Amino acid sequence: MYQTAIPYPFLRVYRNHASSTETGGEPTPKDYTPEDLVAIWEEFLGDQERRHQVSTIADLYPDVRSIYVEFSSIEKFDPDLANYTLTNPARSLGAAEDAIKRMVSHALTNPFLHFRIKGLPRDSRVEVRKLRAKHLGTFVSVEGLVRKATEVRPRVTIAEFECARCGFQISVDQDGMQFQEPLECPKDDGGCGRGSGSTKFRLVTDPSTFVDTQKIEIQEPPEGLRGGAQPERLVGYIEDDIAGKLSPGDRIIINGILKSQQKGAQIKSTLFDISIDVNSVEYEEHEYEEIVITPEDEEMIREFAASPDVLDKVVSSISPTIYGYTQEKEALALQLFGGVSKTLDDGTRIRGDIHIVMIGDPGTAKSQILRYMAMLAPRGIYTSGKASSAAGLTAAAVKDEFGEGRWTLEAGALVIADKGLACIDELDKMSDQDRSSIHESLEQGTISVAKAGITATLQSRCAVLGAANPKYGRFDENRSIAEQIDLPPALLSRFDAIFTMTDRPNSEMDTRIAKHILTVHRRGEVMLHESSEMIPGVDRDQIISDSDVLMPTMERDFLRKYVAFSKRITPIMSDEAMRTIENYYVSIRKLGEGEGASVPITARQLEALIRMSEASARARLMTVVSAEDASRAIGIVQYYLNKVASEGGRMDIDILATGTSRSQREKIYVLKSLVQQLSDERRGVSMDELIQKASSDNISEEQVRSLLKRLSDAGEVYSPQPGYFKLATEERIG
Repeated sequence: MYQTAIPYPFLRVYRNHASSTETGGEPTPKDYTPEDLVAIWEEFLGDQERRHQVSTIADLYPDVRSIYVEFSSIEKFDPDLANYTLTNPARSLGAAEDAIKRMVSHALTNPFLHFRIKGLPRDSRVEVRKLRAKHLGTFVSVEGLVRKATEVRPRVTIAEFECARCGFQISVDQDGMQFQEPLECPKDDGGCGRGSGSTKFRLVTDPSTFVDTQKIEIQEPPEGLRGGAQPERLVGYIEDDIAGKLSPGDRIIINGILKSQQKGAQIKSTLFDISIDVNSVEYEEHEYEEIVITPEDEEMIREFAASPDVLDKVVSSISPTIYGYTQEKEALALQLFGGVSKTLDDGTRIRGDIHIVMIGDPGTAKSQILRYMAMLAPRGIYTSGKASSAAGLTAAAVKDEFGEGRWTLEAGALVIADKGLACIDELDKMSDQDRSSIHESLEQGTISVAKAGITATLQSRCAVLGAANPKYGRFDENRSIAEQIDLPPALLSRFDAIFTMTDRPNSEMDTRIAKHILTVHRRGEVMLHESSEMIPGVDRDQIISDSDVLMPTMERDFLRKYVAFSKRITPIMSDEAMRTIENYYVSIRKLGEGEGASVPITARQLEALIRMSEASARARLMTVVSAEDASRAIGIVQYYLNKVASEGGRMDIDILATGTSRSQREKIYVLKSLVQQLSDERRGVSMDELIQKASSDNISEEQVRSLLKRLSDAGEVYSPQPGYFKLATEERIG
């Protein structure tokens, strides 16, 4: 056994040099005198590459004030030194900085330099929730995402005081965050010798030394949480040249010294808060890097991807307990893999994330699918629109104790889900103002904030999966589905796929659904029993065997690794795929060329086709998008457009883009003309007369009433008395 005083993550270093210990048993931590430490660090920094870094600092100071060193290089140079740095970081890092100052003393006088260590091995990282008392004072590496960040402010490191009685100046080093004043005016150095009780010490700011400081709060990554656990947080302090480079939502690894502060200002507590003095910051740039994929996993993934029906297996692994919705599940599978994000020569970014919204009757398992997808996606966030505000979804300016009375920026759900999946339930229950806040995230992948004097742009490159109910709670068979979607057209048009999930009585379908649900419940019941010996008339093994179809084809952990691995692939469209998509798009657009025809499809649907085609290729781990991938994307887009963007058998994308089809616009135009022609000056025109006249233009009574209500809500028509209508403006119609 190793010594229990040594934190677990550091045992690896001991193992590496255990064989070099003289005892041959437990390795004992080696101690150093301050002079020895400085000498060893000087020897380490004497390497050609690191000597070049030191000379660069001497040339570029104060613009460059830090030397960055990989932990592996320290471990390779001297395992004992690496271990000592982990367990006694304050002394070791201080000695390293003294060594650098010695090496540049010929060029710089009293420089303010930093020695920063990065690249600690993954098995040396500690989760925020696993930080314990044994880690205090040690060098730790913590992974998380920035939840809050303050502005950069100066912190005094050497405070100069002036005695009010004799004017003698005293310097006091300021360690930590607690401000320290002199206890007395030192008589030996030329002061008056009075203590703090009989004189006052005034802080003189000009000769004092200050350093830039930023306070951040990091939160555990959402993908590491299971079972609805609340993410824990840790406060960190960043100083000097690395301050001011972080924004809320950034995924980072911070390396630093874990410190403690006593709770309670008036009455001291025995409890302590922890924080980390950050030595270095590493940015998480790669998607899903936190999911470890071993060579054995990679072999299994490639073997699985070689099967011809790989995408069908992925689809069957999405909510297998929910019956049907094959096309919807196929689109959800493609959303998991996502398209390729591109940055062009002029800096324009084209998103690769696929956005999907499901609008359905109550009881169609929308929320269940959303929760499943949030759990399945390697970075999944679930939130309900009814319980979410605009600030909770995007970002909030907060004024609390964390910022010590100043405004700080706090990241919301869409920022936290960066490069992941954000599932927003009950979109229709959100207020219009809150709902409009997600427009920028959907199209641009950013959140722009201008609140309380803070102006910032945060990254929210996430796919969005939304769910909503129809306008009147349930779809009405006598009305077109498009009229019953109570979401703003500007929001709807940003989704790549819009699925309607209706619940209609159908004896054949109802029988299949009932059997499926009963099988799900019975399987759940028998799984609570280890054997069926004590249950008469029930064959447990037979029931489990008969309901194997409810088992996901891919285990959840394997599917997460498969998705993470596929994200490394950036497929390119083949000529056949480009021709397939181009021919489909042009052929559909031709339907709108005739006089009076509607616009059937726009470039937004074309981009959706490209993203889904790329996702299909990724799902098969292919570097080239084939015509088969393009056809799969076309099938999904055609499926949803026929349901929500068609009227009378004709496709009309204006239903989604503007909320009004071409035929509706023509009827509105006719109806406004009739109101103007038939109105008298005093009371307008009656509803009955309008219905009678509109029937000759093939406008039904129901349509007249619906369109009049719409015009009244828009303020274009008003009612001077019950049952009569007049135009609200003096515009001339016709």
